[in-house]
Parts: sequence; C-alpha cells; structure tokens
Amino acid sequence: MQHHIDMKRVLVGLIIGSSTLFGFDYKLEPVKVSDSVWCFLGKLEPPSKANGGFMSNSCYVKNKQSYLVIDTGPTYQFAKQSYESMSKIAKLPVKVVINTHSHDDHWQGNSYFKEQFDSKLIGTLLQQNSFKAGDTTRVKRVVSPETYAGTKIVPLDKTITKDINITVDGTVVEITALGFKAHTPSDLFIYLPQFKALFAGDLVMNGRISSNRDGSVLGQVKAHNLIATKDYTNLIAGHGFDTSSKAMDESKLYFSLIKQRVSKAIEDEIEADDITKKVTLPEFKDKAMYNELNRRNIFDSYAELEFAE
Repeated sequence: MQHHIDMKRVLVGLIIGSSTLFGFDYKLEPVKVSDSVWCFLGKLEPPSKANGGFMSNSCYVKNKQSYLVIDTGPTYQFAKQSYESMSKIAKLPVKVVINTHSHDDHWQGNSYFKEQFDSKLIGTLLQQNSFKAGDTTRVKRVVSPETYAGTKIVPLDKTITKDINITVDGTVVEITALGFKAHTPSDLFIYLPQFKALFAGDLVMNGRISSNRDGSVLGQVKAHNLIATKDYTNLIAGHGFDTSSKAMDESKLYFSLIKQRVSKAIEDEIEADDITKKVTLPEFKDKAMYNELNRRNIFDSYAELEFAE
C-alpha cells in the first residue's frame, strides 16, 4: 500500500514538475514586440481542452535585473512553460506580476510566480474579492485535470483602486485604474513611457469580437478615448495578434458603431426583441467569435443605451 501511495506522489510531482511528460504542452514561442517586450499570444477562440485554456495574451517586460509579467495565463503549467521559454532569452527572476482584470484566463498562472520567485502580485479589488482558494473557475471546468495540475488561487499582494506609478528595476510603470465599468466593473491598463508600450488587457481585442457580458458599451468607448491619450508605439491587446500602434482600431470602431447604431434604433422606436435584426455590424462578420458574441453584445447594449442620458 505504501508503495502505491509513494508512486502516486511521484506521478503527481512529475505532472507538476514537467511541462510535457504528463501535462499539457502549450508549445509556447514568445513573440518579440520590441527590444524589451515579449508576448505569448493566445488563440482567438474560447478556452477548451484542446487549447489548454490559452486564449489570452501574456507578456514579459525585460528590465535591468528582472522581468515584469503582465497577465499570467490560464494555468500554473502555462506560466511555467512561458517562463522556461523566456529563460532562453534571459534567465531573470520575475519581480512583479500585474493582472489587468478579474477574468480567470488572465491570472491563473499567478501561483507559479509566487511559488518560484515570491513575485509581488498586483491586480484589482474585484479579482481579490471574487475568487478564493479552492474555487472552481471557468478554466478549471473546461481543461483536463492534468492541464490544471499545480494551479492554485493565491491572494494578491496589492489591489489597485486608483491610478498609481511604480518603478520596477528602473522602469516606470503607469497603472491606470478605470473608475467606471468598461470590459468589467474593474479594469486596469498599463503604460510604460520608457518603452512606449501599452498593455490594454481586454479593453482592447483585435482579430475577434469582444465579450461584453460583464461590461459597458459607454465605458468601453470612454476607455478607448483614455487609452488614446497615451503616446505608445506598441499596444498589446488582451486578445489578438496585432501589437502595433493600430491595435485598438478594431475595438474602437466596434464599440463606437454599437453605440451609434443601437442609439439610432432606439430613437427610431425599434423594440428590444428586434434590435439584433436591425443592428448586425456586418463589418465584423469575418472576425473570430462573431457568431458566438455579436448578437449578445448588441442585445445587452440596448438596455444600457435605452436609459443613457
């Protein structure tokens, strides 16, 4: 009996300790965004067993003596494999981690960095208050137990409720905390003036339709206008492969058209039940997730815009 127990412990250790032997191989390759920024760009699809939950972007900023990580991905194994890949570029500790918002595909790699480097974990109060150790998250429900092995929900070290600047190994990091609902009721975006790089989280997506189930059309438009005040060369979206200065163009157009066309339909006394027939946004029909999300986004916007001042 003892032999079987010991073997079980060995197997569990191998699953957690090896990224590919028993667990999920994410086949990660970092994309160089600039001289100091690399990102792992997720698939333009929902989380699944087949993709291991990897459908959002996770980025590393190389500072003088450490990495800053912005969004840590869906699992412990993802974070481990991303760090192993980045170690081939420079084997540096991860001093600080910032999570842009509370959706779990963006932060469940936190426990790897806390365990390995005692990284300082920064995020929103909503994230801190919405999840506790042992909770079953969306990612946990859809990926295999082997893929999720080692993943734990760990508390944040600092929650951001207002704009703040921090310095990480000489790099100034400007964290903007939206005081209004946009993609979620509590979003952050991060700007590095030294590198002219902006990390927008899910306030921006490209190549696919955004999910606005927890958000606000008016808030999204307001957030895009605020982001546009920053002087950036690269903008990294929460989802999407475009990391250029034009990376926000799709999202900005999408939400401005929803606001414009749904508002006009309301003025024309189109009823809620008919709004998704009247407003379809055909300009985006070839984008990923259009069939899954566009009608819901338009329907939800009706209720918001109907009573907007």
